[in-house]
Order: sequence, then structure tokens, then C-alpha cells
Amino acid sequence: MTPKPDSICQNYIFEKVFKDYSKMIRNFIYSKCGNLDLAEDLTQDAFVKLWNNCSKVSLETVKGYLFTLAKNSFLNEVKHQKVVLKYQNTKNSAQNNEDPEFVLRKKEFQNELNRAINNLSEKQREVFLLNRIDKKKYSEIAELLGLSVKAVEKRMHAALVSLRKDVKNYKI
Repeated sequence: MTPKPDSICQNYIFEKVFKDYSKMIRNFIYSKCGNLDLAEDLTQDAFVKLWNNCSKVSLETVKGYLFTLAKNSFLNEVKHQKVVLKYQNTKNSAQNNEDPEFVLRKKEFQNELNRAINNLSEKQREVFLLNRIDKKKYSEIAELLGLSVKAVEKRMHAALVSLRKDVKNYKI
């Protein structure tokens, strides 16, 4: 089957699409996960999938197609990491000799904290996780998200206020 003249299957068009969108997609995924290597891997995977399906994608829809592929790959990676974490927690709890009441309270706290984090706005949650989980400084977060340091501080403050309100029986 011969590709159409303006098809993504043409090498020069595919290269142009790659040059136009690869950095955007990498930055999009990087802002979600905070891991540059993972963002680059998922970007490459999106372009491999595009190449494999190039005859099915038009130039008008290629940007949305690539962002959808990258987002779905990222979500699949998150699900995989949750499975890995659950397995590690199961393995660790089997070897755990802690007081059962302490284990229960710890689990309740973790559930309450997760629920409170999920109740944060997307902007607050993003800043909170980048700072507390990925150990990024406010200046790094500001650069990553294209914000001022003051905006990052404000979002972090709002996130902490909300978490303190939602997680009442524990000190954060």
C-alpha cells in the first residue's frame, strides 16, 4: 500500500511531526510525573505507536493522538507502579511484627491522607507531590511548571491548610 502524499507515513512528514511535538509531549508527561527519564521513554513510545499506526492518523489529528497516547501510557505506568507498591507492601507486612493496633492506625492514617491528597485541587496536588514526594525545591517546581516561586508557595500553603483540615486526628 502506497502512502498518501501528505501522510504521516512519509519519513520527512513524520520527522517534522516529531520535531514539532516531541518536546511538548515530553514536558507534558514530565509535569505529571516529575521523572525526566520516564517522560522521555513515554514520549518515544508514543511516537513508535504513531509510526506503527501512521496510515490511520491524519495530520489534523496527530497532536491530539500523540497527547492521548502519552497520557494513556503515563496512566498505565502509574497503575503498574501501584501494583508494584501493593506487592511490596504485602511482602513487607508479611514480615511485620508490629502491634496490630499500630498497623491498623497506620493504615487508617494512610487511607485518610490519600483521600485528603485526592481532595486537593489538581494544581495544589501537583505542587504538593513534587515537593513532598519527588523532593523538588520550590524554585525547581516553579521552573518546571512555568510559575513564579511565590505562586508555588501559595499553592503549597493552600495544600497544607487543606490537608490539616481534612486529616484532623493527626499532626501534619
